[in-house]
Amino acid sequence: MSEQEQVPLEKVRRMMIRFAEGIKHSEELGLELVDITENGLIIKLPYSEKIIGNPETGVIHGGAITSLMDQTCGMAAIRSIVPEFDIAPTIDLRIDYMRAAEPGRDVFALAETFRATKNVLFTRGIAYQDSPEKPIANGVATFMRMGLGKTIVGKDGQKKTTVKHVGKDSASTGEG
Repeated sequence: MSEQEQVPLEKVRRMMIRFAEGIKHSEELGLELVDITENGLIIKLPYSEKIIGNPETGVIHGGAITSLMDQTCGMAAIRSIVPEFDIAPTIDLRIDYMRAAEPGRDVFALAETFRATKNVLFTRGIAYQDSPEKPIANGVATFMRMGLGKTIVGKDGQKKTTVKHVGKDSASTGEG
């Protein structure tokens, strides 16, 4: 049994909610964590006037679906490395739109991580309203692990926890 499997799902849920609360764009869209699955999670994009792309028809703007897919895949990536935590910005996001979402109805996204390496997390997801078998869009996304909390042993034998920042590395000596 892996460490990830030993973390209770309720604890993972609380971690994912805290993570999502820190992302202002998700808050503005009203994204809500619906469920955590064994390999991923489901997020809801509530229908609202602020996500309408065509005021005459009420169809949701494609950018709102893109944001939903990016956020859901990103959270699935983070979920896949629990109990570790890392910042994982999007490297690549590809979405294939299959049909417009029906106006006046919420949209859901289901995403999972299908491969995780020490540097990159690979995810796939589906946006839907009634069922994942009737998708609005599907997508794949990759996320870079920034390396927070990784412990290395220096030449002097001391443990150092590295924190990578954009464009530079810094190391702090510690026991962790």
